[in-house]
Amino acid sequence: MEKFVIAVLVNNQAGVLTRVSGMFTRRGFNIDSLTVGETEDHKYSRMTITAPGDDRIRHQIIKQLKKMEDVVEVKIMPDYESVKRELALIKIRNKLDSRGEILSAVDIFRGKIIDFSPNTLCVEITGDTAKIDAFITVVRPYGILEMCRTGVVSLQRGCHYLNSELETDEN
Repeated sequence: MEKFVIAVLVNNQAGVLTRVSGMFTRRGFNIDSLTVGETEDHKYSRMTITAPGDDRIRHQIIKQLKKMEDVVEVKIMPDYESVKRELALIKIRNKLDSRGEILSAVDIFRGKIIDFSPNTLCVEITGDTAKIDAFITVVRPYGILEMCRTGVVSLQRGCHYLNSELETDEN
């Protein structure tokens, strides 16, 4: 199924995440990934939501989000107009006979070893979701012991950005 990414600027207040995710639940929409963080203006948080669905579902989600009181702006993040990244931390079994291959994979995928012990390697890797998935496929045979992924974050390319009409003349 097709996936799409939506950036949602919301008021930075308690309960907003619950209300937004609750809208997805009530309407029967699935969320593949959800990241939330404060923006450059502490009054707002930015939610980046990756969801599966066709054009009809995407339009319905946007329509429902725009109705919500704490939602300031909603924007689709098309592949050709945005930069998307994800972070993964992956703990891999560290054996002498496979260490060289693992280190080569980390190098090829431009990852970093962030922790090393006699029994484990912890790798940090960033990139688009396909890159993260490909790295996982390569290292899985060596033994993934633990893994966490951030979910997708995205910004529009060039001079386009959320909350442009909220900008002040401070510059």
